[in-house]
Amino acid sequence: MTLVQAGFLKKSRRPLPTIIGLLVTFAVMIAATWGAHAYFSLHSALVSMNGNNGSTATSARIAAKKPISILVLGVDQGLEGRNDKGNSDTIILVTVNPTTKKATMTSIPRDTLTEILGETSSTSYYMFKVNSAYQFGGSSGSVKTVSAMLNVPINYYVEVNMKALKGLVNVLGGVDVNVPFSFSYDWCDFKKGKQHLDGRHAIAYARMRYDDPRGDYGRQQRQRQIIQAVVKKGLSVNGLANYQKLLKVFAKYVKTNLTFGDMTSLAINYRGAASNISSGYIQGHDATISGTSFQIASTEELQKWSNKLRKSLGLSTQTLTNQETRQNSLNETYNGVDFSSNETITNYTIYEANSITRRSSDSW
Repeated sequence: MTLVQAGFLKKSRRPLPTIIGLLVTFAVMIAATWGAHAYFSLHSALVSMNGNNGSTATSARIAAKKPISILVLGVDQGLEGRNDKGNSDTIILVTVNPTTKKATMTSIPRDTLTEILGETSSTSYYMFKVNSAYQFGGSSGSVKTVSAMLNVPINYYVEVNMKALKGLVNVLGGVDVNVPFSFSYDWCDFKKGKQHLDGRHAIAYARMRYDDPRGDYGRQQRQRQIIQAVVKKGLSVNGLANYQKLLKVFAKYVKTNLTFGDMTSLAINYRGAASNISSGYIQGHDATISGTSFQIASTEELQKWSNKLRKSLGLSTQTLTNQETRQNSLNETYNGVDFSSNETITNYTIYEANSITRRSSDSW
């Protein structure tokens, strides 16, 4: 099956935001704040979120208080009338180290060129946008793809349906953000400076991309603003009714492989890292391949983030050797691609697996 058959080359949907990159920290801190009632309410919500019948077991890694990594996926199912599986148009890799009491939050641009891995990865070879990994293999495919791209083990995932953002923000009574510049999007107006956003405006604020002078990177920055605003407001909920509404939103729109036992253990043993979070994003180069826009991350950039993330997990650094670095090397050698230039790359070519034969765009 080609990527065309899989629907990967259909016209791209507008990018969508994540609701909360630190969903786990948010949920467990609310539970710790509200005590026993929150404990049982959160347990009920987790049954719906992960379909594990409310398991109270704690994974060996979390029980041993080891560093963990969580892939947060913002998926666009059901938004704008969509009924297909959708893409993960927001991808954030979170690492939490209870020993160093540090956490990282790394955004991966949706259009980053990567090898797409999934259930048929042993017989298939695709190079395409990282956000299509979800459409091809769901959360499992996204985890495999991002893990291979950065050579970083990924222990858990949190999958968030974009419909949750509007509900969360509205339950919280809106959130405040500092708008970096004035713009209008999806019938919503934003003025530079501090602004209070309801759910609909929060979605529009975090989705806009093409009018931002920084493109997708500016969008990612606004997403992180929403994340921080939601976390801050959520932790200050001042009524049990609001707290219960928040959990109902989580239960309906969030899926995760974290068990209830994992969540409660995180609340007790990993909370220190929540106050020491560094965030950033993988910087790519604008590129056009066979008429399709991509972001190409240089080998140097990928290696930098691989090193940082592995160190945050207490792992030694390793030299990246994957399809991304191989494609970059071939393009530097045979096509003269210069990653030191800020110009849009127009001569990048996808090569066949294990060869220097150029791959036809028809085989995507």
